[in-house]
Amino acid sequence: MNFKTISIGLIVLLSAFSASAEMKIGLLDVRTALFASESAKAFTEETVGQFKQQDLEVRAVGEEGQKLEMRLKNDAAIMSDSERQKLASDLEAKIQEYKYLKSKLDNALAEKRQEFLSVSKPRLDKAINDLVEQEGLNLLMPREAALYADEALDYTEKVVDKLNALK
Repeated sequence: MNFKTISIGLIVLLSAFSASAEMKIGLLDVRTALFASESAKAFTEETVGQFKQQDLEVRAVGEEGQKLEMRLKNDAAIMSDSERQKLASDLEAKIQEYKYLKSKLDNALAEKRQEFLSVSKPRLDKAINDLVEQEGLNLLMPREAALYADEALDYTEKVVDKLNALK
């Protein structure tokens, strides 16, 4: 969000506020609310368990590559040219394997995260709508849009509570 958009929003907000002294404003850190929920914690635990073996494999290949690199640095002076070339070739193969496995893992994790967000979006919307109705809010803005705000205006914890109650 750029400065001009924020400025226009604040001008509109201030003019609306002056027109209605009873306006109730709230702030919400959507990302924190979503990822602090019990379902997000369960998702994280499940995902860590599901991809633990792949993560260990990526780390093992990375460590093997580091060992090859250290050996090449430390022993290059006493190796023959053919040994040095073979070790360099092995190192390059490990680097490629590491990049492939890491990319594969990162893509799988991103896909799972997107799946979680897709499932969670309707629940988050319901929790927000319930909060707005319950608290009588006239305006609920992202926490990031405020340069300064009193903590009393932050409704993030209440949204987390509502998400946890929405099983």
